[in-house]
Amino acid sequence: MSDLLIDLSDIRLSLGSGASRVDILKGLDLQVERGETLAILGPSGSGKSSLMAVMAGLEKADAGAARIVGEDLGALSEDRLAQLRGRRIGIILQDFQLLPTMTARENVAVPLELAGAKDAFERAETELARVGLGERLTHYPSELSGGEQQRVAIARATAPGPELLLADEPTGNLDSATGEAIIELLFERAKAREAGLVVITHDPALAERADRTLYMRDGKLSA
Repeated sequence: MSDLLIDLSDIRLSLGSGASRVDILKGLDLQVERGETLAILGPSGSGKSSLMAVMAGLEKADAGAARIVGEDLGALSEDRLAQLRGRRIGIILQDFQLLPTMTARENVAVPLELAGAKDAFERAETELARVGLGERLTHYPSELSGGEQQRVAIARATAPGPELLLADEPTGNLDSATGEAIIELLFERAKAREAGLVVITHDPALAERADRTLYMRDGKLSA
């Protein structure tokens, strides 16, 4: 088993075409080892979220090689990419992405069911308890605070036992006190799962928690 969870080489990505074509990622290289935590800082529009999309297999690079958890993303079908995200990669976003018609338990359990888990609801309850929501299992997103909704999102991402967690501005919609609690929880759950963690953020306090920090500038990463 490779020690690299993320191995990106000369990744290039452009959006648009013709005169409106914009180069977003410009020959980017990145390696992240198992169990490592990495923060990526940079201004809006620098390409951070596009990089996250490439790492998650949501966006296909125009050129370069992307190996994530040992898999060559360029060689995988959309179905295989979806399976990879469902079982081996957990994704946490700024806007939570919870289904409003499902309870907290259902938001965590349904992706597990889709991935083939037979004990999806039991695992969902266990993971929600671990993020401090054992008493909120049957609440809908509209009945939860922003911090609680992000806890559900973290539980959903970590419940399958992924090798890699990707978080894009996980505290962006939260007040500072709630954001600090979510930072603590995110790093604690990554450590408990022995998962690698990549966090895209504007928050220097969050970045300080990581083993390593890189800066996105003009479509490339630097120390």
